[in-house]
Amino acid sequence: MTAFTVALVLVVAAAGLLRWRRPAWYWLAFGVTLAALRVLVRYRSVMDACGLTVPPARWRLSLARATNQPIPEPRPPRIRRLWPTRTGLVLRLKLRPGQDVFDIAAASDRLRHSFSMFGVTSREVRSGVVEVRMTGYDVLKRVQMPAETETLPMRVPVALREDGSVHYRDYRAIPHALTLGATESGKSVYQRNLVAGLAPLDVALVGIDCKQGVELFPLASRFSALADSPDTAAELLDALVARMADVYRLIRTQQRITVDVPDAEIAADIWDLPEELRPTPVVVLVDEVAELALYAMKEEERRRDRIITALVRLAQLGRAAGIYLEICGQRFGSELGKGITMLRAQLTGRTAHRLNDETSANMAFGDIAPDAVLAAIQIPAELRGLAIAGDSSGGWHRIRAPHTSLRQAVNLCNRYADRTPDMPELAPFRPTTGTATELVPSAKAAPATA
Repeated sequence: MTAFTVALVLVVAAAGLLRWRRPAWYWLAFGVTLAALRVLVRYRSVMDACGLTVPPARWRLSLARATNQPIPEPRPPRIRRLWPTRTGLVLRLKLRPGQDVFDIAAASDRLRHSFSMFGVTSREVRSGVVEVRMTGYDVLKRVQMPAETETLPMRVPVALREDGSVHYRDYRAIPHALTLGATESGKSVYQRNLVAGLAPLDVALVGIDCKQGVELFPLASRFSALADSPDTAAELLDALVARMADVYRLIRTQQRITVDVPDAEIAADIWDLPEELRPTPVVVLVDEVAELALYAMKEEERRRDRIITALVRLAQLGRAAGIYLEICGQRFGSELGKGITMLRAQLTGRTAHRLNDETSANMAFGDIAPDAVLAAIQIPAELRGLAIAGDSSGGWHRIRAPHTSLRQAVNLCNRYADRTPDMPELAPFRPTTGTATELVPSAKAAPATA
């Protein structure tokens, strides 16, 4: 009996230590089993308490009265499947007649408390089927990306969502995006993760960094073109607009529109072209958009209008030509001048780190997800890297990118420098890097993202 007691105390102590220091290990070792049992045992009573049950069918009531049986209890949604993940549990439910997916979403916070989970989110899989994802611990406190992620063309993993799933930046689905964040909010780390994910792909990177290049020029070995001033940026954007026109001419000559050609074989963008003719897709990263929109003199105003007009053209027409925009900034508001709201309307993806004012949050989410505005301005300053990500569908998530130091990003860009395409129209803007820097072992990663 003494040996059993000692062993039990050691197991409890080990579980407590793991829960404190390594919550992911604790979840896989102990938490997932306890949580699954808790959900299955409490399920019916919790659903009843949360108002997620429906009265029994009339034929069952009639049958109970006719046979003098007890009245059937209200019925909760049927559990179709329950399976564990590395961060929580996934519960797939079949809704009863009269129930709606919004009922589950409205009860998410009550389900979280009732099942003693850290977070609960839901989504509709198809009509009548809802998937409830429950996280067992705070996955955003110490971000650990899965060892394996889905790899698709122009789709890169950049962060982890609060439900434990991976947040991808998919340029084929969301061609242009806006990323906002105050100083020290983690916006630069998010940008480094984006560059690190794009570096191994067959894509041309173009950067505009008006802070004299301090953010993007260290990564120059993987960039086909870089601009470090508004004057150079204006010329670079004009070159991209000219490239876009050339690509459209190529698509037009390859459309093959005849009576005999099926619709699926008619080229409408670069992805419909044969691989040997397909132009290299281009991702344009603008580090601080406000610097391109500010002016003090008449000549600077003309340059500003030229830049914003080129950006709006690329945002409106660039997708089919394989030109994608990543607009970043600390501030984004209508006071930046004419054309800014027109540019925002074309930026489908929105990501907001901690912001200093509500106006920027409204510019990011006010037109697509108003309830995300409050979440964006409530991000605490100590949680660097935490962000709200949404798109024009109205859905939004809390995400956090893993900490990637500048040295780690430079090492990756140097490793894949041979994949940098040579683009003649952008040759005047090609950064001179000299000899590739030797890979230096990265410093020990910080425990939290920045």
